[in-house]
Amino acid sequence: MRIHFIAIGGAAMHNLALAVAGKQGFQVTGSDDEIFDPALTHLRDAGLLPDKMGWFPERITPDIDAIILGMHAREDNPELVRARELGLKIYSFPEYLYEQTKDKIRIVVGGSHGKTTTTSMILYVLQRLGIEADYMVGAQIEGFERMVRLSDTAQYAVFEGDEYLTSPLDLRSKFLWYKPEIAILTGIAWDHINVFPTFPEYVDTFRKFVGTIGRTLIYYDGDENLRLLASEAEKRIQCVPYHEYEGSVPMEVFGRHNMQNVQAACLACQQIGISPEDFYREISTFTGASNRLEKIGEIRDSQNQVTRVAYKDFAHSPSKLKATINAVRERYPDLKLIACMELHTFSSLMADFLPQYKNCMQEADIALVYFNPKVIEHKRLTPISKEDVAEAFGTKNVEVYTESSAMQQRLNEMNYDHTALLMMSSGTFDGINIKEFASQLLSR
Repeated sequence: MRIHFIAIGGAAMHNLALAVAGKQGFQVTGSDDEIFDPALTHLRDAGLLPDKMGWFPERITPDIDAIILGMHAREDNPELVRARELGLKIYSFPEYLYEQTKDKIRIVVGGSHGKTTTTSMILYVLQRLGIEADYMVGAQIEGFERMVRLSDTAQYAVFEGDEYLTSPLDLRSKFLWYKPEIAILTGIAWDHINVFPTFPEYVDTFRKFVGTIGRTLIYYDGDENLRLLASEAEKRIQCVPYHEYEGSVPMEVFGRHNMQNVQAACLACQQIGISPEDFYREISTFTGASNRLEKIGEIRDSQNQVTRVAYKDFAHSPSKLKATINAVRERYPDLKLIACMELHTFSSLMADFLPQYKNCMQEADIALVYFNPKVIEHKRLTPISKEDVAEAFGTKNVEVYTESSAMQQRLNEMNYDHTALLMMSSGTFDGINIKEFASQLLSR
């Protein structure tokens, strides 16, 4: 079977391409106008890297069995136009995942925060217990070769369920395709304002998701919106509330949100016959997913006490930002906390959304916020100023920077004795190697 990927270079798309190429009898090709690492190296190593960057409609031929369309492509993409002219079968990323797993028991984790970590926890425990599963998760997990797996043998499929748009041709949320037997919802905090301009519209896409569940909804009972959705659910759906794990098993992960994630993952695993005892034994050694409160540096004294530590995190939305800062504060109450974040996503750079960040960084001793005005211009958004951002965050500990070099200079001037450093971005602060930079700061 011949499969062609339009926009093969995306994080999820290139991992799906690798998974499909690994199946017997499948031939994979792809195109993109730009591909960066790690996708570039992964595709090259697998022999899937396009020989030239760009869109080439002549590559779209009648012998292609299916097109998989990435969100990065536009509706007028030349290859997509040609595929439609030929009447080829066109799948979105989530639609293809569903087609490949529709005969399996699907577990889907959704929510505005914690879904990557919770999905990773479930997969980690299944692997430790020798239970085979197909999966799609938005981060690299230790012990897993890639972020997507598809097989002919697994009984289960575990997906991270994203509420963002499916494709340029399908403006529904991705997770509406998955039709899970078992679903987790971790919480609802307004995000993706460019797609969901009002909070009720955002909540409504989760309401639609609940309607697709086949058997069980596991939901965080501390969220009033989730309580409402559970109360509205059809009677055929078993609704199981959870709070945070409060047991005595020591964990490598920390923070209130992670303890909630642990409890949600445990309940999902129970739904497929895994005992709580087995779950907690295995999850105790889970250290986290890449870029989710990932420890990137640590220095201890002669008494083995942490004196300097650095973490990186994908946090960018207000709820994620606050939860991540609070988790590090709770973990290291005696250390000075320096928290840096980048306004990088479409929503975070919108003037109308900025007030959602009020007091999000108040638990940090020093808070640095960076944004690049050129990115705002590129996204064709209303310009915002440093003063706008400072006012929106609303606490005196916040310093705002529009030049990455100036922010780096400020960080280089600080004293890191008895300090926890937290770097948060879905980007790179305009080209910083965050791990190397943090390591340099801690060693000063």
